Amino acid sequence: MARLLSSQDFERVLGSRSRASTVHFAVHHLPADAGDRVEPPVEPFPGNLSTDSDDRGARPVDDSPVPALRRLGAVVPKRHARRAVTRSLLRRQIYAAGSRHAAALARGLWIVRLRAPFDRGSFVSAASVALRQVARDELDELFRAASRRDPS
Repeated sequence: MARLLSSQDFERVLGSRSRASTVHFAVHHLPADAGDRVEPPVEPFPGNLSTDSDDRGARPVDDSPVPALRRLGAVVPKRHARRAVTRSLLRRQIYAAGSRHAAALARGLWIVRLRAPFDRGSFVSAASVALRQVARDELDELFRAASRRDPS
């Protein structure tokens, strides 16, 4: 699953209602027809940029059509996960769960948002194995619920 990078895309997806939620996470989805921006290709540089004089009819990468994808973004605010190591762990778990469940998800833009903090007293460290397992289980539950839901 490709990553969502554009701040404009993040704003558009977060402007939609959440599709599913758990105790700590919420997922937002913007369907492919509304989420995919296919921009016209930029005119190529007028000069020959290749050192190979034999043009074998290959199209430049920039001119290839943009396929409709599933793209995933993660929002882990500092107010819910104070330590950077915890935020990084949660982002990695979000992207890994998205990859595991990509085949079951509808095409379009997806964002998983941490909406409530994990209890710091329940975990030994900011990146404990227990926190990783709890986040993984909850994210699997979230993506299963999101894939079952009707997009309307």
